[in-house]
Amino acid sequence: MPIMIKRIGVIGAGQMGSGIAHVCALKGYDIHLADVDQAHLDKGLENIGRNMDRQISRGMIRPEDKDAALKRIVPVVDYKAFAECDLVVEAATENEAIKREIFKKVCVDLPPNVLLATNTSSISVTRLASVTDRPGKFMGMHFMNPVPLMGLVELIRGIATEEETFRTVREVVVRLDKKPVNAEDFPAFIVNRILLPMINEAVYALYEGVGNVEAIDTGMKLGANHPMGPLELADFIGLDTCLSVMQVLHEGLADSKYRPCPLLVKYVEAGWIGRKVKRGFYDYSGERPVPTR
Repeated sequence: MPIMIKRIGVIGAGQMGSGIAHVCALKGYDIHLADVDQAHLDKGLENIGRNMDRQISRGMIRPEDKDAALKRIVPVVDYKAFAECDLVVEAATENEAIKREIFKKVCVDLPPNVLLATNTSSISVTRLASVTDRPGKFMGMHFMNPVPLMGLVELIRGIATEEETFRTVREVVVRLDKKPVNAEDFPAFIVNRILLPMINEAVYALYEGVGNVEAIDTGMKLGANHPMGPLELADFIGLDTCLSVMQVLHEGLADSKYRPCPLLVKYVEAGWIGRKVKRGFYDYSGERPVPTR
């Protein structure tokens, strides 16, 4: 039987964590939002408020919904605050070492009944669960970006995930008006297993001179009816995240077809990781994005 969830902890106030806090608060959950310092929390809360304003302008929510939701979000810099939560969702950067360290620290002061979930988009849920003191109460809960607009959440059970844990987390997803889909604990799960190799192939097409940035993105938008070209989408996701997922696929499945494109590696090494730094396959420093190649 599912556990009653009233308060949710979210680790990470970046793009994904703030989005998760946003949608959960709007649906009536009390939120503890954590990050490394107050500056990151302030930026996350600012982004939540701005995104809710967009929803108000589109008639999706009312101003009073925003006010009530923001009051439900409590920023915290100490994981001890999660002792009051029923479920804690980790949404830190897509780096296994960082995530493992977070879960080790979180479990120190966490009551045994609190459920844990990871928003990883590619890393083994079973491996992450193994560093905790509660692998049966641990599972993957992969939201899509941007969280307030995307309707899907992948649910991934680790080898030890208990049925009660799965049913409880699934019920939370349904209450958020998201569509849960079950994915097995294989590298990158369903969406990124299909999406990221496509993006990587688009980078290869650029690298090999098959087409320039504009031609590749226009081709996929008009030729395949994609709302966003693959290189534009890579910039939106973050090239560092794209590379991380491709590395997980390449290492986890041992297949050369998942080898990250050398150009993708070079861009990440240069720090050109997309919209968040105003430079990727497009230059975002002006009024409109301009292809860089």
